Amino acid sequence: MMPSYTSLFVAAMAAATTSAFTTNFPSTQISSSSSPSSTLFMSSTPELTKQCFLDGKKIRGPITPLGNFVLVRTKDTLDATDGGILLPDQAKDRPTEGEVVAAGPGKLHPHTGVRITNPVTTGDSVLFGKFDGHDMNYNEEPVTMIRDDDVLLYYKGVRMTLANVIPCRDYVLVAIEKQKTETSSGIVVAETVMRDYNPCEGKVAKVGEGRMTSTGEFSTPPCKEGDFVKFRDYAGNEVKIEGKEYSLVRMVDILTSIPAP
Repeated sequence: MMPSYTSLFVAAMAAATTSAFTTNFPSTQISSSSSPSSTLFMSSTPELTKQCFLDGKKIRGPITPLGNFVLVRTKDTLDATDGGILLPDQAKDRPTEGEVVAAGPGKLHPHTGVRITNPVTTGDSVLFGKFDGHDMNYNEEPVTMIRDDDVLLYYKGVRMTLANVIPCRDYVLVAIEKQKTETSSGIVVAETVMRDYNPCEGKVAKVGEGRMTSTGEFSTPPCKEGDFVKFRDYAGNEVKIEGKEYSLVRMVDILTSIPAP
């Protein structure tokens, strides 16, 4: 008995429908234990459904810094006692330490259009001025948006050490020697008198790569490691690394440099 035209049409439509469903959802696996509704809303791109919040308000997606901006997650600065116990640094005037969450590609020079690349990348630990940047709350976590010019030094690892820190661009890391409490004539000066004294000289411990010029090249540093330098009063940013006092100074603030013997 020959099949009717109606039965052939129904069979063709069923085959076409099955083929279209498989093509539109190639990665969807339907089993007898899952309901069609739950399978339909399974997504292979979880980042599209991730919710992000900025200052308590829902935003479309993760923050992407532009230009030379850097998004930093602030972390506690730790200090070690003689016995190796780590304690939070109680100094309020010291720079802030943080971890880079995201960084922009860098800014364009206003005259030449050359890209001044960002010196830090995601995952780097950075040190920046305490009052630099703009504080925000991102995904219920305190963060700060700073510029690459605010970065004093950066490093990779859990803690700052003299071996892993790198002064940012045109910064120089100067080791500050402990001030003498006795004059040349033998007069002893009370330590309370020297407490607010800000030393402006020391030995160069590390030197940044230099300031990036309008052509994208780095300028030559005015000093090198081991040199003795003097810099402008109050120009340095104090930082403690492995229990020793250092100062981060911009190259333009160095007044004189005495080469190492």
